[in-house]
Amino acid sequence: MILDCAIIGGGPAGLTAGLYTTRGGLENVVMFEKGMPGGQITQSSEIENYPGATGEITGMELMEPWPKQCQRFGLKHEMVEVTRVRKDGDLFKIHKGDGTVTDAHSVIIATGSSPRRADFAGEDEFFGKGVSTCATCDGFFYKGKEVAVIGGGDTALEEALYLAKICSKVYLIHRRDTFRASPNTVKRVEKSEKIELVLNSTPDEVYGDKMGVTGIRVKNKDGELRDIEVPGVFTFVGNDVNNQTLKQEDGSFLCDMNDKGEVIVDISMNTSVKGLFAAGDMRIAAPKQVVSAAGDGAVAALQAISFVDEKLG
Repeated sequence: MILDCAIIGGGPAGLTAGLYTTRGGLENVVMFEKGMPGGQITQSSEIENYPGATGEITGMELMEPWPKQCQRFGLKHEMVEVTRVRKDGDLFKIHKGDGTVTDAHSVIIATGSSPRRADFAGEDEFFGKGVSTCATCDGFFYKGKEVAVIGGGDTALEEALYLAKICSKVYLIHRRDTFRASPNTVKRVEKSEKIELVLNSTPDEVYGDKMGVTGIRVKNKDGELRDIEVPGVFTFVGNDVNNQTLKQEDGSFLCDMNDKGEVIVDISMNTSVKGLFAAGDMRIAAPKQVVSAAGDGAVAALQAISFVDEKLG
């Protein structure tokens, strides 16, 4: 059986794409996700910025009804890893971890990205319990409190400025004494009365108790340790795009990518390959928010419906 549409990834973008493709009339649609659907947001302890979520709700609780809603309209979930997507004539070949191959007329890829870990003691233990990689998601929980930010690029400095509007103080920890960020952003950080620069320093350990983070210990270039008591630690040391599925046998990518490994799409989520659409965190200029990923999934799905309808006549 040839699928009308294969959806790779089961986060907000993939699930929304599944909902719109099936409800929009495509009959043979399978979402490939090796684990349980939901995506990165399921790790968040509380969601306050998703429209309609007005009460206390975790990321897991937010995403729980999404798969059920999609399955109601006929979306199938195949719990298997997709190792490669390639084009063979006018069909896409979906290579899976179990050695089998599925054909599809169209593909929506929504495999997202993974925040890089800063690799210090306690980071994994307290992730989601005071350690975060999203100031927009979690910054409000620290309103009026002190937090620490780790990183020296544009994202780290921009997020430090964002947190400075909410928090009483932001400790910006960077391993060098200069920043990789744009000069204008650096000037704004240096002028902020709420941001204290902790330079030539690296995180040694984040610590806490059963309630969550209570502080972070940093080490400077001379090996001296300093304890900074904060309930929140934000790490911004880059993101890795989960683009391995698009990599071909010769090392090239199936479609055009930018130098960061993000998929280049137009406003309608079209890639450089007809019938291949990308949505969510893996595409260029992604806001990395659930509501945006869901919107991408809907747009990509509508495009996939039009593509398949036109192709099959």
